[in-house]
Amino acid sequence: MDLKKLIRDVPDFPRKGIVFRDITTLLKDPGGLRAVLDGMEAFFSGLKIHKVVGIESRGFILGTALADRVGAGFVLVRKSGKLPAATLQVSYDLEYGSGQLELHTDAVEPGEKVVIVDDLLATGGTAAAAVKLLRLAKADIIGLALMVELDFLKGRERLPGIPVWSLVHYDSE
Repeated sequence: MDLKKLIRDVPDFPRKGIVFRDITTLLKDPGGLRAVLDGMEAFFSGLKIHKVVGIESRGFILGTALADRVGAGFVLVRKSGKLPAATLQVSYDLEYGSGQLELHTDAVEPGEKVVIVDDLLATGGTAAAAVKLLRLAKADIIGLALMVELDFLKGRERLPGIPVWSLVHYDSE
């Protein structure tokens, strides 16, 4: 299945000159969603995963379904101020600004094998922040599973030593 055909391009969003890759059109297609989950599940077939970590917010959609498929728990990485208990925090730079991510201090046990899931890798700032959080929690990061990667922004360069698996690649904007 050609997943790119199910992703809508929205020009000039969130600002002029940017082409936004809108995955909502893929998510509403049952076959497309199934193909994404099948593809992500295949990335770590045969590996023992304790937790799937979803990055707010689209990582929650994919991550919970994936965690169920691989028999793992699901953990949230959220924007600052959204988690109710004690958290670890890191600041990060985005393609369009900056922010903070948080993880509950008891979300992952030291040494647990985790996979990070998100919808899209652009400049890598958010993914790098999630990696930093999980390293603070002493997790064993197996890799990062993504639906889409904007290769031209070189986000994986900010993730040295972390395997990055992506289903759809865009070589240019």
